[in-house]
Amino acid sequence: MRDVAFLVYPGYSVMALAVVTVFEIANLLAEEPAYELHFISETGGAVKTSSGVKLDSEAFSDARFDTLIIGGATIPEAPTPGLIAFVKASPQRYRRIAATCTGAFVLAEAGLLDGRRVTTHWLHARELQKKFLKVKVDEDRIFINDGPIWTSAGMTAGIDLGLALIESDLGPEIAKSVARKLVIYHRRAGGQSQFSTLLELEPKSDRIQTALAYAREHLHKPLTVPELAEVAHLSPRQFSRAFHAETGQSPAKAIENMRTEAARALMEHTRHPIDVVARQTGFSDRDHMRRAFLRAFGQPPQTLRRNARLEAIDWQLEVGSDAAA
Repeated sequence: MRDVAFLVYPGYSVMALAVVTVFEIANLLAEEPAYELHFISETGGAVKTSSGVKLDSEAFSDARFDTLIIGGATIPEAPTPGLIAFVKASPQRYRRIAATCTGAFVLAEAGLLDGRRVTTHWLHARELQKKFLKVKVDEDRIFINDGPIWTSAGMTAGIDLGLALIESDLGPEIAKSVARKLVIYHRRAGGQSQFSTLLELEPKSDRIQTALAYAREHLHKPLTVPELAEVAHLSPRQFSRAFHAETGQSPAKAIENMRTEAARALMEHTRHPIDVVARQTGFSDRDHMRRAFLRAFGQPPQTLRRNARLEAIDWQLEVGSDAAA
């Protein structure tokens, strides 16, 4: 039996509890319950979440649990000194430590992420990197495991992280069965960019929004700063400055991200040859597209296509086995 402690605090998001269900279902599917679940907090007793729901919790102690999981808050606030002190000492009490969403900030404040590769919600990734220079933030990953430390993107990505923890403990078959019960993929293909690229590029001014809309509709064409600036009714210099100020990216980087996302969707959901995908999404050639994929996803186009197909086959087999049962 593995003890899993979920660290909660005032303002903790109810959505962060999604990962609890993963362990609950694993207990139902395993031959015998594999996890004992606990909620712990600095003071113990009732802890009010951001939605007003109260969670009953045990007070921090020297108890040695197997796994500590820190969830995020809807509106993150600075953790208390007592919470940080507890987390800082947790490597001596826990075999592994995980954080979902903005819970990564708690680990970072405690110094547990120094020198490690981590992820968090894409909306907060740059803030995490800026605030904690020793942390190696990868904002495109769904979850990352670096030694005994695990981190995930948004709160629902905590489910992906939980499945990975269960697979590490109990094997892939149990993890797949849990995913099937929850009607989700065992492993999601791609990274956060598939959910965040277009959301992240939300400029304030109508001029930059118009230029982006034009770019999205013309990804197959060469897109230059002068052309986009003309659409925005700005000089190229004014456009570049305004674009970076409002999006945090250069026009070239933003266009590459949009092209890469569009190409990824075609690679995963069509049978178009790579050369055709590259041409339709505006890459000069397949090699250019491959380099962009490696920068964005850490994998070449062929690998993402293969993984997506294997995942689809796996899902169909699992659904079919459920229907037959």
